[in-house]
Amino acid sequence: MFYREAGQFKASYEEDQQIFTIRQDRVGFYAILAFFFLAVPAFANQYWLQAILTPVLIFSLAAIGLNILTGYAGQLSLGSAAFMAVGAFGAYNFMLRIDGMPFIVAIILGGLCAAAVGIVFGLPSLRIKGFYLAVATLAAQFFIVWALVKFPWFSNHSSSGVITTQEIVIFGFAFDSPERKYLISLAIVAVLALLAKNLVRSTTGRAWMAVRDMDVAAEVIGIRPMRTKLQAFAVSSFYCGVAGALYGYTYLGTVEPEGFNLDLSFKILFMIIIGGVGSIMGSFLGAAFIVLLPIFLNVAMHSTLGGAVPASLAANLELIIFGGLIIFFLIVEPHGLARLWQIGKEKLRLWPFPH
Repeated sequence: MFYREAGQFKASYEEDQQIFTIRQDRVGFYAILAFFFLAVPAFANQYWLQAILTPVLIFSLAAIGLNILTGYAGQLSLGSAAFMAVGAFGAYNFMLRIDGMPFIVAIILGGLCAAAVGIVFGLPSLRIKGFYLAVATLAAQFFIVWALVKFPWFSNHSSSGVITTQEIVIFGFAFDSPERKYLISLAIVAVLALLAKNLVRSTTGRAWMAVRDMDVAAEVIGIRPMRTKLQAFAVSSFYCGVAGALYGYTYLGTVEPEGFNLDLSFKILFMIIIGGVGSIMGSFLGAAFIVLLPIFLNVAMHSTLGGAVPASLAANLELIIFGGLIIFFLIVEPHGLARLWQIGKEKLRLWPFPH
């Protein structure tokens, strides 16, 4: 009975349109932020910070970008990893070629470069849709990776094409430890996630959803499909570009064009399908699921089977179980983990009364 809005009155339109309209939601949100900003860096070890939590945050940001395009605007895309590559190499070159370039400005400029490329590859959406558009955006995946390999200027003429990112320095303070890299990733992801949540609730987000549901009807009521679709491609690519810059700077440290391959694009697509299409919360849940489940299966396989199964067979069994769990989950709850979260909240608001 503690999760009720009884007695919480809203005296203005602004109060009624808050992201968290119930006081308990606001308290819970601030508690979660305090836990991840204060408790996690104090108690988590280096492995958890560097190998688990930081990639979950980065993939969550990329999933938010794809969710904006696919979940809210209804435009299928298979080029998310390519836009991440543009953001990573763009931020690297801005830091390399402009003396004194601040890190935050560099990743924003890298995201803007990805947004510009996204607009170019979003032009086919004006004529085609559905799986045909997905195939058209697939061209971005191959073309961008090819361009980054073909033109050595992007990798500062590295013979292998691999770039080593510069040190992160903000206001003279070096972010060189796993704790600090985790904190800067968390801060950027939290700010951009809140911006995305507000954006999809604004006039722009409503226009995206109108085009997604029925583009002809949206055009009849005055929404311009061309501007709306290209806007969705630009914002989505910007988020993926910033995620790519963080992927290089706060997670790996060294990246190559082939690291942003088609498998990574499919992984981000699976994140929003499992987490929930058209849900900012679902992007975080899907990223955590995709990143943590293989680790859990690996630990479980080695702890239960030990050395009884050859390593090659154990790896294949992990992939089989992982794929089977994804299929099972999509059959049981096709709307994703975000829908389960929503159902749980609705049941909690009615408890202990009959449903």
